[in-house]
Amino acid sequence: MGGYIFKRLSIGIPTLLIIITASFFLMRVAPGGPFDAEVDLDPLVRANLEASYGLDQPIGTQYLRFLDGLTRFDFGPSTTYPDRSVGELIADGLPVTLKLGLTAMLLATILGLLAGVIAARNRNGFLDGAIMMLASVGIAVPNFVVAPILTLLFGITLQLLPVAGWGDGSLRYWLLPVIALALPQIAAIARITRSSMLETLSADYVRTARAKGMPERRVLWRHVMRSAFLPVMSYLGPVAANVVTGSVIVEQIFSLPGIGRFFVQGAINRDYGLVMGIVILYATVLILLNLLVDIAYGWLDPRARVK
Repeated sequence: MGGYIFKRLSIGIPTLLIIITASFFLMRVAPGGPFDAEVDLDPLVRANLEASYGLDQPIGTQYLRFLDGLTRFDFGPSTTYPDRSVGELIADGLPVTLKLGLTAMLLATILGLLAGVIAARNRNGFLDGAIMMLASVGIAVPNFVVAPILTLLFGITLQLLPVAGWGDGSLRYWLLPVIALALPQIAAIARITRSSMLETLSADYVRTARAKGMPERRVLWRHVMRSAFLPVMSYLGPVAANVVTGSVIVEQIFSLPGIGRFFVQGAINRDYGLVMGIVILYATVLILLNLLVDIAYGWLDPRARVK
């Protein structure tokens, strides 16, 4: 298993470096700059500002300085929030984003698996049809459409939950954002689980276990669920990307103090340091989650370790 983990890490680190490099140069070569919004800015003042942020240097020098800062976990200053560093901004918003994203992923995994198992156990029945119909709707409707609907229904019409802000961080403030993020993933995981379970239930080794008189509950938990969960594990890596990137939109809709608002403001204002810091954070989290998925997959299916 140690060699398997090392192999996955040896892929993840160069991938992160490629993402950093591509993001850095794409931002620099795109038209515009962090001070273009200041239409009446004196050329001398602009030159001083660019010099203070190191933007007057050759792009290769800027890149090497940025990599040197990364070795000390220093993303540099923010041009949008000049009195704060990028690291401080990320530290402020990261707890909210992590709480939102991880809770949504946990909820999606549990409910998606449960719905998929129920649908597979009631194949072609009423529950199967109802769950799959709802799953199709959940996949078709993105979270930036689900969020306003939830706000209108539970916040404005029924007035049961707040529609914006984080308040004291209690459940009632982050329930709607979590549901908005989790619903599309619940639907996708339910469909994957159902298909995988139906395929596994018809496998020869499952029929053999039943023929030997093994109790149905033991057949399900010992033979069916472990194999049926493998496709779900493969999906959990990409689903992390959907939840993380989707949280940017959801945080804006619900006015949450996560890093999504900093990312949007940084992109609008061409804040190189802030955008790069958040991109690197998202890429690192995604690579780590994929690594955990690969490790879990290798534990569930030892054949994957030799690939």
